[in-house]
Amino acid sequence: MNYADVDRDLRDFLMSFNPAGEAKEYKYSRALNAINSRQSRLLIIELDDLICHLKNKDLVNCIMGNAMHFLVTFDAIASDMLEEMDSCSSSSSDVLDELQRQRKNQMASKHGDAAKEGFPPALLRRHETLLLPPSSCEIGSLRGLRAPDIGSLVKVRGIVTRASDVKPLVEVITYTCESCGCELYHDVSKRKDYLPLSKCTSEQCNTTRTSGQLFAQTRGSKFIKYQELRLQELPSHVPVGHVPRSLSAHCRGELTRRCAPGDTVTICGIFLPQKLGGVQGPKTGLISDTFLEVMAIDKDKQTYNEMEESQKTDTLIDEIADSPDAYSRLARSIAPEIFGHDDVKRALLLQLVGGVTRMLGDGVRLRGDINICLMGDPGVAKSQLLKSIATISPRGVYTTGKGSSGVGLTAAIVRDTATSEMSLEGGALVLADCGVCCIDEFDKMDEHDRTAIHEVMEQQTVSIAKAGITTTLNARTAVLAAANPLYGRYNVKKSLSDNINLPNSLLSRFDLLFLLLDRPEVEADVALARHVTHVHRFLTNPELDFKPYDSSFIRQYVAQSRQFEPIVPSHLSNRIVDSYVDRRQAAAEHGQVAATPRQLLSILRLSQALARLRFDDAVNQDDINEASRLTDISKASLDHHGIPVQVTDPKSKAFSVLCDYASQSGSQSLSLQKVKDVAIKHAIREHDLMGMLQEYEELGVLYMSADYTRIDFC
Repeated sequence: MNYADVDRDLRDFLMSFNPAGEAKEYKYSRALNAINSRQSRLLIIELDDLICHLKNKDLVNCIMGNAMHFLVTFDAIASDMLEEMDSCSSSSSDVLDELQRQRKNQMASKHGDAAKEGFPPALLRRHETLLLPPSSCEIGSLRGLRAPDIGSLVKVRGIVTRASDVKPLVEVITYTCESCGCELYHDVSKRKDYLPLSKCTSEQCNTTRTSGQLFAQTRGSKFIKYQELRLQELPSHVPVGHVPRSLSAHCRGELTRRCAPGDTVTICGIFLPQKLGGVQGPKTGLISDTFLEVMAIDKDKQTYNEMEESQKTDTLIDEIADSPDAYSRLARSIAPEIFGHDDVKRALLLQLVGGVTRMLGDGVRLRGDINICLMGDPGVAKSQLLKSIATISPRGVYTTGKGSSGVGLTAAIVRDTATSEMSLEGGALVLADCGVCCIDEFDKMDEHDRTAIHEVMEQQTVSIAKAGITTTLNARTAVLAAANPLYGRYNVKKSLSDNINLPNSLLSRFDLLFLLLDRPEVEADVALARHVTHVHRFLTNPELDFKPYDSSFIRQYVAQSRQFEPIVPSHLSNRIVDSYVDRRQAAAEHGQVAATPRQLLSILRLSQALARLRFDDAVNQDDINEASRLTDISKASLDHHGIPVQVTDPKSKAFSVLCDYASQSGSQSLSLQKVKDVAIKHAIREHDLMGMLQEYEELGVLYMSADYTRIDFC
């Protein structure tokens, strides 16, 4: 390959490339003019344009295989073209332009025409050159990067697990000699580390043979923004029995702050080796680490605020919003391959939309996110619903209870490998900020780890006081939990509190709690079996009376609906108050658990979410009725579906608790104090417990020790 001819072709490409259909519109000349006028800093070179202009795929393949060399070539050609242009006007110049102009004048007065040669190119460069691979380049995995890819332009997809702070990275250091006053420039843009200059090399110091002391001038040096990302491969790319691999990605300049931990991104970059320095350098010997020099970052799922609107999508969204069955069709589009659970899907749709978060004048924050818990028998598609919501939500995080600790859910203190400083790394709830955190097997979590969720579910913050770091992280996330009953399947002969192994303080934080039972019914079983067999045969859901919307469209619809902040009119507020009072009185009369103020707030959040779905700024009576219906449906599902519960007297209940505790401990001799502690957790008074022990001791079922500290079964 003749590099002189290649340079000439690349220069001609940058000067005369004209996209098809645009008369006298030179794409890269226009981009360089914007850089020269300080309106832009990026020069993005797309290799698709190079293929279209030169019709030379061999050259493009050569650029892909030796990307860093050609990146420097493109950068040098662009710098030459910028020098040939007229200098920017004084109105668009900045502080660095004025500083460089003064330097050139001073150097010209001292050294004449040789002044320009004293400035390193990195100091005068005011742009960033980026290479984008052709559209035909396939997206690979981190595991697919091999030794032949070193130095190549690659495209990979992964999850950002850690993003460092954006820090200044020095490219050119300016020194001032205290003896002669001359400025020296040290270009370190191509180095990992450097040694400061110690001797002045100016002509005056060499003539007088004096080595003046050099002082680094921070204002005269050049810094760029630098951020390091940690990229981990997707779970779908990990082979069976392997652990996910990770790779460092270095972002510079305008590519910083493009993503956050938890984002799934596609990164185009140059795969390069890196010699380990510092303390690890002598230990590793000849071994080098690898990293990606980032050229482009694209988010796979954008947040609601970042989504771009299109005319076609907006027209379809307006048509659906005006239709009377929009609420039902959007809900049925969530996991259409799952049979039934219509009310649950409606609730999940409202969870994606959410209510309105209110900020009071004194700083008190009323959450608008809706928390839902799905409790039920095995095999009712709870986990599939969680997976579907995690896929639809822009920031959806899926985790399991047994595989998650309190630190993994909230935040962990880690040591930064670059600076060796202690830093915070957000957990699942922090990564799902402004999204949905799906926690499966919620009942399998340890009690100590589960208490970390209490603050997140109501205050939506994570307070940290560890390793000298005291701070509060945002966790504005909606929690969707799935759990199994205490005995694996729901026992209709026991009460709700006996079946659900969760504290009431945690259950009250859920706006809706659905109980999904697997009951044998002939018609329902036939319909379910036909639905499942159809999905397995044709790999799609059975035909509905409408075409289900995909997850991308649902995200677009939810993004537009979240722009509204509906309020509750005054005449409806009185009805909500009367309904809430009637609910509490009715619950008290029937001996049930009374409604709490949190349930009143739940009805308000659900009503606001329904108004958002209609693109309305005010809640109407139908919204309140539907919110009340969902609340009643969730409570009715907890009522054993009409199956009466056997009512027992306090002593029989105490004996049942005693037998369960004895079977769990596997011993016939129990401590009385531990039995009292278990009885308190089951709301059994000590008077009833001691009366039961005395009565069953007289019957010869058990007997107490002489000091009343042990209970032994006969």
